Amino acid sequence: MKILITGGAGFIGSHVVRLFVEKYTNYHIFNIDLLTYAGNLENLKDIEGKPNYTFIKGDITNEVFINELFEKHKFEKVIHLAAESHVDRSIKDPLAFVKTNVIGTMVLLNAFKNTWKDSFKDKLFYHISTDEVYGTLGQIGLFTETTAYDPNSPYSASKASSDHFVRAYGETYGMPYVITNCSNNYGQNQFPEKLIPLFINNIIHNKPLPVYGDGNYTRDWLYIKDHAVAIDLVFHKGINHETYNIGGFNEWKNIDLVKLLCQQMDEKLNRPKGTSEKLITYVKDRPGHDLRYAIDASKINKELGWKPSVTFEEGLNKTIDWYLNNETWLNNVTSGDYQMYYQKQYN
Repeated sequence: MKILITGGAGFIGSHVVRLFVEKYTNYHIFNIDLLTYAGNLENLKDIEGKPNYTFIKGDITNEVFINELFEKHKFEKVIHLAAESHVDRSIKDPLAFVKTNVIGTMVLLNAFKNTWKDSFKDKLFYHISTDEVYGTLGQIGLFTETTAYDPNSPYSASKASSDHFVRAYGETYGMPYVITNCSNNYGQNQFPEKLIPLFINNIIHNKPLPVYGDGNYTRDWLYIKDHAVAIDLVFHKGINHETYNIGGFNEWKNIDLVKLLCQQMDEKLNRPKGTSEKLITYVKDRPGHDLRYAIDASKINKELGWKPSVTFEEGLNKTIDWYLNNETWLNNVTSGDYQMYYQKQYN
């Protein structure tokens, strides 16, 4: 089976690529990534020589290029992860998010549809999305698969649009698909613009920890390896044209999360208790900041038997240990040196 995974050099993508390459030796995994700032081939050094793995540097918005790839390889299944995903960046440059998240998805959908228009038997387009498409919650309630879409940022609006197009292709052309909407991911290899790796790096270097507003924004946190396992399950056992919400059952207010992170970092760095907490700095809130996200993941639990393998405290502990034990990776990412890896490896 030939499987195309888009954005496979990114944070979530690299964990999914590794899982599939190592677990399913009878599949051939093609990883396409443009290697923008968040794509890092150093994340996949351990599997780059595997016979069932091929890396392709390319842009999913390039229609001619993508059509030629599908014509050449006849990908039977697609796991679509490639996306611009940082809300702050979407506020500064919304058109970049429309291009990648909407146009890129459309290009892939068209290539997939045209390749298999005579028969979609045993084919699948798996689209990975976000809980942010549902908007914001009050103090109570959870996002379910039937929650109405109500995006509040250019990022979430672009993902909502791509979700709708995937569903539309399923209804209009009979194309087989599944969609998953996940909560905030954390774990190893995450680019340090997101809260947890950013704050780990800042604490290491005694830099301020910028907390938006009053810090009472609430998020549900999903450990990256648990997410990869969930994607594996949905890919193999998910029901056609269904959506599954994937959450960690780990709701935390930002300020409480940061204080727990500070506490664990002080212990691991042998610093006096409270040292890192002094670095917390409250900054001006960002526009359109959603108050609370919380996923109801009971559907994937009941239908596919998935549940998180770790508590947030355990997952955070594993995450911190990884960053502290991989300072070279962290230094390469923060300095930009990681972007030279492709040239060195692939000439």
